[in-house]
Amino acid sequence: MLRSIRKLEQFRILAADSDVGSVTDTYFDDGQWVVRYLIVDASDWLHDRKVLISPHAVTSVDWNARAIATNLSRTQIQASPSIDTDKPVSRQHESEYHRYYGYPEYWSSAAYSPWGAMPIVRPAGEMPAWGDQQRPTEAVPEPAGDEHLRSSRHVIGYHIEASDAGIGHVEDFLFDDQNWAIRYAIVDTRHWLPGKHVLLEPERIRNVNWAERSVSVDMPREAVRSSPAYDPDRFRNTTPKSPHAPS
Repeated sequence: MLRSIRKLEQFRILAADSDVGSVTDTYFDDGQWVVRYLIVDASDWLHDRKVLISPHAVTSVDWNARAIATNLSRTQIQASPSIDTDKPVSRQHESEYHRYYGYPEYWSSAAYSPWGAMPIVRPAGEMPAWGDQQRPTEAVPEPAGDEHLRSSRHVIGYHIEASDAGIGHVEDFLFDDQNWAIRYAIVDTRHWLPGKHVLLEPERIRNVNWAERSVSVDMPREAVRSSPAYDPDRFRNTTPKSPHAPS
């Protein structure tokens, strides 16, 4: 089913033994277009610290109760690598995070598909014991940061630049709640097309420019205008099909 990324904010995160905190943001990959992490405010018990929770850890999402259950314990989360969520997350920190939890490294896949971008977690019998995950590992030099990892909270509101002119701004993203793949950007074009919101598939997005707070698309303004209109009722109970799947 397609869900709004914006509506994830303030969802409670539940560890296997107690509450962890609430979602304040999400990080998504604008190269593979999939949600990578939930940013969780755990300051009530971790001294003003925020933590990352991977969708790999999510066992269920209750949209009515606004709660996300995970298979992690508070102890695991407390001992997880500290990451400054106020700055771009470096690849080295991501590597440490994935090694700690035993998750596969998504950046080793170049395929455009949710499971290519976010590989299925290894079966429980193949996962390292948590104690083994804490053993020191040899540091591997990594690039300073992942240029494709974006904060949804920051990108929402970015201006949409068509190939010939500006047309609106990013209102939200719709993701598949089965595999966390982003299926559409919701574009608010009301300043140019009063009252109309349209859907753009991620493949049409050419670039996300952090410095200019803009999203460039490879289509003229008229083509954006002709994109499918966003109807919340239509997507509320819809199971999405991959845009690359045969009709």
